[in-house]
Amino acid sequence: MKLQSPLKEQYGKDNCSIFEAQRKAQEIAFGPISFQATRMMWKLGIFETLNNHPKGISLEDIAKNLNLSKYAVKVLIEASLSIGTVIVKDDLFFITKTGWYILNDKMTQVNLDFTNDVNYLGFFEIEACLKNAKPEGLKTFGNWPTVYEGLSQLPKDVQKSWFAFDHFYSDSSFEEALKIVFKTNPKRLLDVGGNTGRFALQCTSYNKEVEVTVMDLPQQCEMLKNNIKDSENKNRINTYPANVLGDTSYPEGFDAVWMSQFLDCFSEEQIYHIVSNAKQALKPGAKLFVMETFWDRQKYEAASYCLTMTSLYFTVIANGNSKMYHSQDMIDIFEKAGYQVANIYDNLAFGHSIVELMVK
Repeated sequence: MKLQSPLKEQYGKDNCSIFEAQRKAQEIAFGPISFQATRMMWKLGIFETLNNHPKGISLEDIAKNLNLSKYAVKVLIEASLSIGTVIVKDDLFFITKTGWYILNDKMTQVNLDFTNDVNYLGFFEIEACLKNAKPEGLKTFGNWPTVYEGLSQLPKDVQKSWFAFDHFYSDSSFEEALKIVFKTNPKRLLDVGGNTGRFALQCTSYNKEVEVTVMDLPQQCEMLKNNIKDSENKNRINTYPANVLGDTSYPEGFDAVWMSQFLDCFSEEQIYHIVSNAKQALKPGAKLFVMETFWDRQKYEAASYCLTMTSLYFTVIANGNSKMYHSQDMIDIFEKAGYQVANIYDNLAFGHSIVELMVK
């Protein structure tokens, strides 16, 4: 496995002292508890109260201000001292930089809600998921083969956190992605796995001539139609209901095909099937653009951490057989399917990469 810096240094050496290793082991052992304690510090307003008192605040005053019992505040505050989100000086408590991130950083909050609402209960089934290659944790919400068939039927709070997570990472990259995709001024674009149509709307606003067809599951296409019904560009957005894992033929005659945060929803064998069939849609000389968050091409290790953890969401909840990929694994599939890499654009927004492909 090839890694670049800083991952090569961090993932290739064991630099912990024995005491640091012991501490990390205990953090892992109590991980679910520290997660929920931290989440309560945020949701109950304790972090906000601490942040509003830069000179410190007593435990009693926190309890009084938030109408919580002294016991409730004490167990959370003491846990937070160990976690590292709070410090204490002379019986006054202060928020740390880590606590501030939880209070103020949108990405952290999206990840917290996604972990709690979408993943937390289902992860009790992780062993069965790994052995069966099925998303056994999804049964927490319903009996669908994958989360995508059940997305429109998920409980509202779960659905809200799922879409918030998905849109936070994808939407941030759209502005830069549009410049890359429209370099050759495509007139017809196929968005495979276009979900609720957010990228299609961006395309039709960015370019006043392009016509976008979204290819997705029938239930997703229905959600898309509802989402675009008030758009002035809705007449330039079409749908093509299909299951890309079947023998479905693709619509033809497109100048560009777009797949954003889509292929990570499938196994390596399924990705080969999808991109091989996608050649049907491409006119001679047209491009396939694949946007993904590859864990090995991140600028910061924290992003790689988030992505490798997200891989297990796919294992337990989404489908049981996909992940966030190392870039070379996916490039090998593209080349096997008959494509050549024209360009790779890295570090778009929150760590996205776009692989620009041409048929060999």
